[in-house]
Amino acid sequence: MEAIRAEGLTKVYPRGGTIALSSVDLSIPSGRVFGLIGRNGAGKTTFVRIAATQLMPTSGTLYVLGHEVRHEVSSIRLRIAAVPQESRPLYFVTVDELVYLYLKMRGADSVEARRRTNDVLEELGLTAVRRKLVSRLSGGMRRRAMVAMVLASDAEVVFLDEPTTGLDPLARREVWAAIRRVERERRTVLLTTHYLDEAEALSNRIALLEGGVVRLEGTPAELRARVRRPFRVTVAGGMSREELESFGQVSIVDGGFLVFTTERDARELALKGLSSGAHISMAPVSLEDIFLQVVGHRLEEDAPLEEGTT
Repeated sequence: MEAIRAEGLTKVYPRGGTIALSSVDLSIPSGRVFGLIGRNGAGKTTFVRIAATQLMPTSGTLYVLGHEVRHEVSSIRLRIAAVPQESRPLYFVTVDELVYLYLKMRGADSVEARRRTNDVLEELGLTAVRRKLVSRLSGGMRRRAMVAMVLASDAEVVFLDEPTTGLDPLARREVWAAIRRVERERRTVLLTTHYLDEAEALSNRIALLEGGVVRLEGTPAELRARVRRPFRVTVAGGMSREELESFGQVSIVDGGFLVFTTERDARELALKGLSSGAHISMAPVSLEDIFLQVVGHRLEEDAPLEEGTT
């Protein structure tokens, strides 16, 4: 069963004519974590804003839980929860009140709202600051409070747009654990992130957006299988770039070269490099490597920003 389905979804921003999404077809299954990856400006936030009924598409259609975003906004909003990339929590309430009042507004009774609030604050390591005003929290802590708010809800679809930006490694892992808990409850999470380790760790399926177009879509294993060169070899010293180019696609990295190649050629290159005195490491490609092969640059190299994003 699908939680979200996009058909020819296109968004063109009037100011400047920026094409944020171009004829996107995407099917997101229910009860799973779906990762949407890409550079800043690739179209991720625009897709989330349309699916969360915060923005209307220029053309095409998008269905959330069977409801079309243009004409059934109220039906969708009753069943979703979202943390937008640029969300701003209520600053004049405490962390505890932020979560509790949100759950009450969504229809939870007092006992249930209190139980869920206590559980999620403990889950995300926020118990120690539960009585603090949101205005007095750091940016990362505010972000975590917003994530706690929506993950405490009973929403059937949860939109998390870059939920761990600005968080320390421990806080990121706490958010990951909470997302996995939501998945175990058979709810759907649409996760956008530029942390590829995060997308790979959490997502059952992943779509790669570049320039508003879906370039790849599938499970992490399927994405690896679709690239022509599924092995990576790093070479430091001992061999020139010209020699390496006979084995595959070569990129310059700190201290040497990165070669994408087949498994057979990777083994041959490793043996030749070792005999030439080079330092060699070899492994299957990562999601970051796949991005580099498909798009031609690293994720950190930003595209032009989508309108309304940073």
